[in-house]
This record gives sequence, structure tokens and C-alpha cells, in this order.
Amino acid sequence: MNTASLPIAQDAPVAVPGGWRGLVADWSSDQTAFHVSWGKAMMWIFLLSDTFVFSCFLTGYMTVRASTIVPWPNPSEVFGLHVGGVDVPLMLIALMTFVLITSSGTMAMAVNFAYRRDRVNAATLMLVTATFGELFVAMQAFEWSKLILEEGVRPWGNPMGAAQFGSTFFMITGFHGLHVSIGVIYLFIVAFKVIRGDYEKSGNYQIVEIAGLYWHFVDLVWVFIFALFYLW
Repeated sequence: MNTASLPIAQDAPVAVPGGWRGLVADWSSDQTAFHVSWGKAMMWIFLLSDTFVFSCFLTGYMTVRASTIVPWPNPSEVFGLHVGGVDVPLMLIALMTFVLITSSGTMAMAVNFAYRRDRVNAATLMLVTATFGELFVAMQAFEWSKLILEEGVRPWGNPMGAAQFGSTFFMITGFHGLHVSIGVIYLFIVAFKVIRGDYEKSGNYQIVEIAGLYWHFVDLVWVFIFALFYLW
């Protein structure tokens, strides 16, 4: 029998396990999505969902501020500091912004060193970034204590003007501060694992880039908060 004349079967069916084994096989067989690793893709999806949340908060804040008939407190006076007998407007906020923006630079350098497999410098710069984050949270705690103890601002009231100021300010800046605090913990954990050499065998330091995506997002959100709360 001449087998060469027989037709060759195309797209022959492949046996696929059913049930939970099939589900696990489907998910575990794909390591990337759209040429992007699943870890990075999941971080992008999380950041996208978080973008919707912050957008709703900031949109609500703008709506409240534009619709209230009670005068809104002057940011230059509310967030000013008395230094050397002189009132300096927005001094603390400028320092907070400088610290957070600088931390984006150190995080970018950490990612660069990670892809060079220089784990010592990568971990060191991640620790520096986390320290900047701690400093930012400490300054925000000082800002809150000044508003609460000295100015008498509360979530339900405000002696300097519109009552909605306190509720929107504490909610949005507190939610952002929570993100920074979580990011600091995350950076410390990843930096410890990097310096310990957990990723040395595989040579895959993409976790540092994923942590960097989160940190850059937190910094970007602060730019919008800074513009809307302190400059408007």
C-alpha cells in the first residue's frame, strides 16, 4: 500500500483533560499575555482599576468645590508654615512633592540596575525609594496633625470655610497615603528578596519593574492631588 498517496490529516484533535485539571492546564500553559508577562499584566489591570477609583474621588471633589456657595479655604493660608517669623505658603507641600518625585528617579535607577543583574545597587536604591516614601508619610502625618490640632479641621466641619473641605481632603489624601504606605512595605520586601539573591538563579528581576510601576503610579496620582488641592 502506497502511504504517500494518503491524505494527511490537518488540525488533528488533541486530547484535553476536562474539569479542574483542564482549567489548570489552560491557565498554566500560557506564561505571557500580549507579549507581556502575567505579573506585569496583572499590575497594569490593578493600576487601571485604581485609576478609576482616584478619578471618581477627584471628580467628586471638583464637583463639590464648584457647587458649594460657602467660601473654600485659601490653600496658601491653610497649608502654610510659620518659619523664622515669616509665613511661608505651601512650603511643606513643596517638600512633600519634591521627596515623592525624587523617589521616582531612584526607583527608575533601581529598575535599571535590576535588569543589569546588579542586585546590590538595585536593592540599595529600592531602600532609598522606600525611605523617601516613609519621609513623605511622616510629613503628611505632620500636616494632618497641624490641621486637626491647630486649625480645628474635621471631616464633618471646618472653621475656615466650607465644611466639605475636611471630608474631601482627609478622604483623598488619606487614601493616597495608604497607597504610599503599602508601597513602602512592598519595596522593603522586594529589596530584601533581591539582596538575598532569590532571583539570581532565574535571572528574572522583573518583579523590580512591577514594583516600579506601582510606585510611579502613586507619584503620578500625587501630581493631580497637588494640582487640585493645593494650587486650585
